[in-house]
Amino acid sequence: MRGDDRGGRPDSAVVRDALGVGVAVGLSGFAFGVTSAGSGLTVWQTCALSLLVFTGASQFALVGALAAGGNPLTAAAGAFFLGVRNAFYGLRLSELLALPRAVRPFAAQWVIDETTAVSLAQRDRRGAQIGFAITGLSLYVLWNLTTLLGALGAEAIGDTDAWGLDAAGPAVFLALLAPMLKTTTERVAAAGAVLLGLGLLPVLPGGVPVLVAALAAPLALWAEGRRASRARDDAHEERR
Repeated sequence: MRGDDRGGRPDSAVVRDALGVGVAVGLSGFAFGVTSAGSGLTVWQTCALSLLVFTGASQFALVGALAAGGNPLTAAAGAFFLGVRNAFYGLRLSELLALPRAVRPFAAQWVIDETTAVSLAQRDRRGAQIGFAITGLSLYVLWNLTTLLGALGAEAIGDTDAWGLDAAGPAVFLALLAPMLKTTTERVAAAGAVLLGLGLLPVLPGGVPVLVAALAAPLALWAEGRRASRARDDAHEERR
């Protein structure tokens, strides 16, 4: 059955959007491969990270912290806590996709920012399943292929810092995230996280600023709660 017959989007439109995300983000695996090799990891270590970890933000956080001279344990902790968000994605996607139990352990490898965003953007379960599968497959294959190419080509490129390739992955992620920030609270939290992260870079070990930046979310929620409380108090006073 076509998507529009079910009230959802046409299957072809879902596939087109999923491939667009998979290809756009998958190409940034080249930047990860170069950055990882430039931070001192071998080609095989670099490829193992993409094959087994497969969560771009965590991978960039790990190699970025190592490249900056950060403690390996701190770098690993930063990458781990960034990756924890995927567990929460999984809770939502498990209900949305309703995949067979035998498939879930394999699908868990593809529970990342991009597959979650594409799946949640669909109007029905079939669209979400197609979006998840196409995004996950195209991104996994292309990310790992370009990771290998980037790691092998790192020596030919020379000074990876001069090219700024380590910023490619986060830049793609921000481009995908920006349209999802629809409320004032979400925008304030995102802006606060950026300011905290950038402000603490010169004073904290590599990998730590990104952890501290997460404090922007509860701070933004607290500020929103205070604003809503004041609005209720003002309304109550006006009624009196």
